[in-house]
Amino acid sequence: MWCLELLLPLLFLSDVSGQWNVWVPRDISAMTNSCVVIPCTFMYPSGIRPYRGTHGIWYFGQPYPQLFPPVVFKSRTDVVHESYKGRSKLLGDLNQRNCTLLINNVGSEHSGRYYFRADLGGANMYTYPDFAELKVLDQPNIDVPEEIVSDESLELTCYAPDNCPDMTPEIQWMYTDYLPDPEFSSDYVEESNTAVLSSTLTFIPRPMHNGQLLGCRVYYSNTTLVYERLISLDIKYAPRSVWVNVSSEVMEGSSVTLHCEVDSNPPSRISWMFGDQEVVWDTASNISLSLDDVTPAQEGLYTCVGDNSYGAMNTSLYLAVKYPPREPQVNESVTVVEGASLALHCSTQGSPAPTLTWLKDGELVGTITADELSVLEISEITPQGDGLYRCLAENEHGRASSSLNVTVEYAPVLLDESKCTVVREGVQCVCMATGNPEPAIEFYLPDLNVTINETDGRFNFYTHTDGHTSTGMIKLREKGERVENGPAVNVHCSISNVYGRESVLLELQQEKKYMMAVIVGTIGGVAVIAFIIAAVRYVGHNNKNLRQSCWAQSLTPF
Repeated sequence: MWCLELLLPLLFLSDVSGQWNVWVPRDISAMTNSCVVIPCTFMYPSGIRPYRGTHGIWYFGQPYPQLFPPVVFKSRTDVVHESYKGRSKLLGDLNQRNCTLLINNVGSEHSGRYYFRADLGGANMYTYPDFAELKVLDQPNIDVPEEIVSDESLELTCYAPDNCPDMTPEIQWMYTDYLPDPEFSSDYVEESNTAVLSSTLTFIPRPMHNGQLLGCRVYYSNTTLVYERLISLDIKYAPRSVWVNVSSEVMEGSSVTLHCEVDSNPPSRISWMFGDQEVVWDTASNISLSLDDVTPAQEGLYTCVGDNSYGAMNTSLYLAVKYPPREPQVNESVTVVEGASLALHCSTQGSPAPTLTWLKDGELVGTITADELSVLEISEITPQGDGLYRCLAENEHGRASSSLNVTVEYAPVLLDESKCTVVREGVQCVCMATGNPEPAIEFYLPDLNVTINETDGRFNFYTHTDGHTSTGMIKLREKGERVENGPAVNVHCSISNVYGRESVLLELQQEKKYMMAVIVGTIGGVAVIAFIIAAVRYVGHNNKNLRQSCWAQSLTPF
């Protein structure tokens, strides 16, 4: 038998030592329902002569007979513990100091320490303190590294004990079809008079293999015994995917939740970053960031970072916050001088970017700009540029506007309505001018060397201001004397403000027409008066004749 052959070198040591010694494998294993051979050789002092032969006892659990440990085998009798009846057998020759033991049909209850006691007769009995510890397995062992790292070569070894002479083990790996290029190798190891058959599976694990099952199956020849062991691969790998929401849009004031899932082993420390600021974190497979009452300040790039001891990975999304335009910021109301250049600025914020429109007194001016800044440039402004300017900002979510006044100051300008007109009372002169500031008006009569203004009341001077327009009026009761080939009236209008002064001779309009009306009117009046006088005289004369006739008739007798 193979185990006895292993013991032969030990037998030669018995003659060179004079001590109580035993050699047994410290650890030995067997599969349940199989058998096991525990190699054993012992020594005793050379001065002892066995009395009536050499005998031995195998104990289970402890070496002290006084504690009555279970007897596994006893050479003097067949009395053994009931769990070993018909199972234990001594294979060695005690006279040759070989105490090798065979146990058949082992079960889990047979796992434990086995001690040998030599009985040489009389008082020469000794229980050796060294023991062989038997491990009865219900499945094969698989040697799995403490850490399996993705993309690094992995070796898994399955062990099957070969300590039963009549049973030769065979090892087969299960569930290896999904593995990339697996390699298999076998080895046979004999150590401490025990034997173990091993099979090694070599492959490169990937993250996709995490949680997959692998199995080792052991067969024993000439039996129906089959043993299996399954393991789940725990493959460590850095984050290989970080999933987040797609970039999204949200209205100002509403709520949004950003989700992040990280595929890694072990679970990563997941954090949501907004810029350089860490907003929330957790060690898990996923994390959510909830934002309530969102403001435009929260718009921007959000990054989910997954980090474990094997690496890091991140993915970002852009959160766009939509909101109506804010009230535009425009220049302060401004006063400029005619001919100057002017730039009106309008700025606002909105999402999407609003369109900016410039209106003047309700009318469109300039161009429409789809931006957050619009500049309306006015070159060499004219008085017509005076008015209310409004910047209107619009996008799909609303509108807002702001206004400013532009005041244009300019020198006085005489209006066409300025003239002198002959009226019933005499001559009426009107002078109208526009300017900013509103112009002051004076009349000058060069023939009289007289200046007429608000302080002079001799000529019914009247003034009125409406906005930037000033009106002055005088009435001349005397029509004046005509000069040769000239008008009867010679009136100048003087208009002035801080930007200039102008004096203009007012034309006398409708003079001939009016004079003709006066002449015709005078002649007609005289004719009417003459007609009335004649009529009165005629009526009076007829009445006189009628009275005389009546008087005469009254004196006439019948």
